[in-house]
This record gives sequence, structure tokens and C-alpha cells, in this order.
Amino acid sequence: MKDVGSIGILHVIFLSMTVIGLKNHVTILPPLLDTAQRDGWLSVLFAAVILFFWLFLLVYVQKKTQQKPIGDWLHQKIGKIGATIVIYTIAIYLIIVTAFTMVETLQWVNTTFLPQTPVIILLFIYTILCILLVTTSLQTMVILNVFVLFGVVVFGFFVAFTNIQVKNYDLLRPFFEHGFEPVIKGMIFPASGFIELFILLFLQHQYKERIRWYHFAIMLFILTGLTLGPLIGAITEFGPVEAAKQRYPAYEEWGLVTIGRYIEHLDFFSIYQWLTGTFIRVSFLLYIVADLLKMTGNPKRIWNMIAPPFFIICLPLIMLNENLFLKIKGNYILTTTFIFFFVLSIFFVIIASLSDKSSQKGKTEKQDMESGES
Repeated sequence: MKDVGSIGILHVIFLSMTVIGLKNHVTILPPLLDTAQRDGWLSVLFAAVILFFWLFLLVYVQKKTQQKPIGDWLHQKIGKIGATIVIYTIAIYLIIVTAFTMVETLQWVNTTFLPQTPVIILLFIYTILCILLVTTSLQTMVILNVFVLFGVVVFGFFVAFTNIQVKNYDLLRPFFEHGFEPVIKGMIFPASGFIELFILLFLQHQYKERIRWYHFAIMLFILTGLTLGPLIGAITEFGPVEAAKQRYPAYEEWGLVTIGRYIEHLDFFSIYQWLTGTFIRVSFLLYIVADLLKMTGNPKRIWNMIAPPFFIICLPLIMLNENLFLKIKGNYILTTTFIFFFVLSIFFVIIASLSDKSSQKGKTEKQDMESGES
């Protein structure tokens, strides 16, 4: 199916850079450094290579669904009750993942530059802003993302090249310092980000054309780069031991930026990067929830049915101690995200293949009946 939507593939790639890139650029670094230390970059490369083959499952599902809305396709294949269970399970999990993104960002804001501001006020304001964007349209989100992503990319290259003067790439060696086990264990963290490419299928009916395997490969390649950049930067600038102790390694790298003798303290640029990235990621994931539940184009239902649950889930997370929150995120949420979307992709492949076989069997029986009558 072509020209079924209004969003081009290039915009989908840009969205993946912001929505998934924020997670791989910021969220996964602390647990990855803690697990694999100086070999964390090898975990990223191995995870990317393995998940490259998983991308063909996405291509298969998209081909079999014919770019129909996933909810409608599930309703047709497994019935109303089964489709409802699957859709609401996905929606609830997406809200939980989104809540963790929101709370992590607000904790960083509260720790770094707004320590006297009550976090609940920040949550209230940011939730309103995100829901306002959700109530617009995917086209609005895409246009906004193009503008903010430009600045994010420029600042990203700026901090990477400026800090070359303090990087020591010898700190990346020796390779496999503690054997293969830490590298293998660390793979789950970048993989939990890469596998979120699956969520792009939930809005496939709004794309102008089908996402080909090389489109997914390009997105995976970009996400790999977005992960390796701050990871290798943290190791070569602080060393693997110190980097593993840091709560926000990507942010700490901004503290080293200096231009000459008199220009420094440019870490306020990271505020723009992180807040805009969270704004787009949270809004996009909640928009997917609204689309799955058939709420898009109905702002009143979105405010009544999505905003309150999201806010309520965020509240207890904000109350958690930061160390406990980091432990839950690293040990459970990131791992669960990978398992959830991997199992979901296999489930979709099974449904697509079984429905395909049943349709072929029906055609064969119909042809036999017609030949018998003749």
C-alpha cells in the first residue's frame, strides 16, 4: 500500500533519532558502564549486529499487515477480545516506559539546576506540555522534531569535537579486560533501545510508504552511533571506573567543554538537548497510546483517559530514592523492555504466518470445490 499516510520515511528516521536516541544516548549508559565498564562499546556493537537480523521480522510483519492499523489487523486476525487484551497491554507498558523517561529527566533537572523547585510542579508542567502536543497530530510532532533535532545534533557534534583535547583513547584498552561475560551481559542495555524500533509499526498506517529493511538498517546504524558517541566519550574522558560511578555520564561530559582560556561552563546547552529529547519522546509514545486506543483527533478523551494515568504512574516513581530508581530502571525496566518487545515481535510474526497459511488453505479448498463442481 502506498500513499496511505502523510509522513515520509525521512521523518520516521528523524523521529527514531530523537525518540529512541535519547534512551540510547543517555538512559542506558550508567547500567552499561557499571556492567561492562571499558568494554561497553563492544556490547553495543555486538547487540547491533545481532539485532540487525531481527529487523527482518519487522519487515515481514509490516508486509503481512499491509500497513493497516495494528489494532484493526489484530481485530481481524485474533478477534475482538484478543485484540483488546494485546492493545491495552501494549498501551499500559508504553505508559510505564514513558513515565520512567519523564521521571529520570525531572530527577536530573532537580539535581543539576533546579534543586529548590518541587519535582511535582515540574511534573505537572511538563505533563501538560506533552499532552498538548499529543492532542495535535503526528504531522505537528514531526515538524517540531525536525527543528529541535537540528540543534540537538549540532550541540552533540560540538561537545564531541571540543572534548577531543581531553580524550585518552588508550583507556579503551585492554579489550575484554574481564573476559566475554561482562560484554554479553551488557548487550541487554543497548538492545533494549534498539528493539524499540518495533514501536514504529504502531503508526505504519500514517506513513507514505512501507519501511524497507534498509530503512530499518539505517536507523539501527544511526542509533548505534548515538550510543557509542557518549559511551566512548565517557570512557576516554573520565576512565571506565569513574564513568561507571557517574549518574549522568552524558551530562558530565559537558562539564569538560572549554574554548580557549575564557569560554567554559557551556553545559547549559545540554539542558536544551535533554529537555527537547524528553519532550518529543514522551509525546510520541503517548501519541502511540492514543492512536492504539482510537483517541487521536479527540483532545477531550486524551486529557481524560491518558493524562491522569500517566501522571499517577509518575508520582510514586518521583518519590523513590534516586539510587533505588536507577537500580529498578537498570535491573528491571531496561531488561523487561527488551523481553517485552522481542516477545511481541515473535507473537506478531506467528499471527501473520498462521493467518497467511489459513488464507492459502482457504483458497486451495475453494479451488478444489470449483474444480469438483466442474
